Amino acid sequence: MMNRQWVLDTYPDGAATEATWRMVETERPEPGPGQILIRVKWLSLDPYMRGRISPAANYAAGVAPGGVMHGGGVGEVIASNHPDWNVGDMAESMSVGWQEYAVLTPDLPGSAATNRVPEGVPEQATLSWLGMPGLTAYVGLTEIGRPVPGDVLVVSAASGAVGQLVGQIAKLMGATVIGIAGSDDKLNHCRALGFDAGINYKTCPDIGAALDDLAPNGVNVFFDNTGGPIHDAVLSRLATRARVIICGRIAVVDKAPSEDIGLRASSRLIVTRARIEGLIVFDWWHRRDEAFAKLAQWYRDGHIQYREDVLDGFERVPEAFVRMMTGAKQGKQLVRL
Repeated sequence: MMNRQWVLDTYPDGAATEATWRMVETERPEPGPGQILIRVKWLSLDPYMRGRISPAANYAAGVAPGGVMHGGGVGEVIASNHPDWNVGDMAESMSVGWQEYAVLTPDLPGSAATNRVPEGVPEQATLSWLGMPGLTAYVGLTEIGRPVPGDVLVVSAASGAVGQLVGQIAKLMGATVIGIAGSDDKLNHCRALGFDAGINYKTCPDIGAALDDLAPNGVNVFFDNTGGPIHDAVLSRLATRARVIICGRIAVVDKAPSEDIGLRASSRLIVTRARIEGLIVFDWWHRRDEAFAKLAQWYRDGHIQYREDVLDGFERVPEAFVRMMTGAKQGKQLVRL
């Protein structure tokens, strides 16, 4: 039995393309003591992966050329040397990688752990609203943003895997939510989820002026998933004691550092006494059970809806990555094997 894998061919110079990776075939692995072997059914595509294919230092070790691409996935156990896991169980892990079969060690701690797919939800939900994006939105709002009734919250990449959850949770916390996205279809989706207003950054002639109209008293909470000009426009319109969550930089991640000069925000931060904090979700893995219990309850109560963008076929994984990074996707990007 063979195992197809996508390995990093070379570090991209600028935006990654489908040629950034190449497919190889190896023998299907076998589980050792305390391990399980899964047949992968779903792969997750997430913006953090762009940092894993850069030679620059990052918060986690990256992928070297020739290495299997990192990524989370869901699969069915087909062999088990672990007393608590049986053939036929469904497993989710951030340690699957871009491959058709993966050996997992369930007892590893933190984000390297293997988790059971709970009953009563679609199995791929553990890669989206009941997975890492859900935890990101939950801790970003409850720990850093902390919106209260009457606050105005702005979220960029509003229809994406994290953004669509941020808006729905913020509404449950009593905030007025403004979403920023790159198409009218995406904004219509956000409004259907309960967002109060939206800005199409691709067609809006002046994002700042649009924010002045929608939030005349300033922005209390900013959940930033993009960086770039959107970041600058919102930072110059913060309300007193605003809270800013820096979650992603997808708008500028492919650019050289010298091209992302951005706004000098220090004077504005002094005037508003605002707080800006970076968010790495893996720092908050200890809050996973709490977050997922709350998200699952909101889902059962009908408060959580979710859009997924699914491509079929292992051959399309690099295509799905490019689709995610360019904003062509609609919601959470997944590949179904």
